[in-house]
Amino acid sequence: MKFALQPDEQVVPLLQNGDLEVLGILPNASNYTFLARVAANGAEVKGVYKPRTGEAPLWDFPDGTLCNREVAAYVVARHLGWPAVPPTVLRDGPEGPGSLQLFIEFDPNEHFFTLREKHQEEFRRVAAFDAIVNNADRKGGHCLLGSDGRIHVIDHGVCFNADPKLRTVVWDFAGEPLPDELANDLQEFGLSLRGGDLRRSLESLLDAAEMDSLAARTSALVESQRFPVPGSGRPYPWPMI
Repeated sequence: MKFALQPDEQVVPLLQNGDLEVLGILPNASNYTFLARVAANGAEVKGVYKPRTGEAPLWDFPDGTLCNREVAAYVVARHLGWPAVPPTVLRDGPEGPGSLQLFIEFDPNEHFFTLREKHQEEFRRVAAFDAIVNNADRKGGHCLLGSDGRIHVIDHGVCFNADPKLRTVVWDFAGEPLPDELANDLQEFGLSLRGGDLRRSLESLLDAAEMDSLAARTSALVESQRFPVPGSGRPYPWPMI
């Protein structure tokens, strides 16, 4: 039996505990990124495996932490209920510990620039999410049209820096009012960061300064009630797709 897009409650244990087999390396990635098969008890899914040892050093992110940030982005999105970040776990594998994310079947001809007009509501969620996680690399190609018709967002290894790093192609809503639904979700998220399971999960993945900055960005967005506008420096990633 193969899973398609099952609930996270089914997929996450399989990703965490299933037998992990590397099928091949995925092209055009800045770090070693493998397509993998994960199987257990007759169930099977494909996953994207990013081992810590394959991460290229970055001057502004601590070495060996990009896989943690991939998982932290999923934890945040899962708590908020948006956007659709594929289930992602931290586990050991054939190339050592790293992140393992459910592979999403998607249309390779679609990306943010082809999808933006028809999916405004979903991209508002993506913009708000990227603002609080401080996404330094939201390319258009990181927005996938899944086989389920939903927008799935991937590649969150350079998020959660304690310093302002927001670089994204999704500036369509800059300065616009934040929808009440998103503001309410963000307010609840900010409260949950003060303690409990959410905080413990994120503290195992991020350092103290990054946790403080995450809380501060969330509070600032809720208080402003508006989407952020581009700041100084380079607000767009390169390449943009």
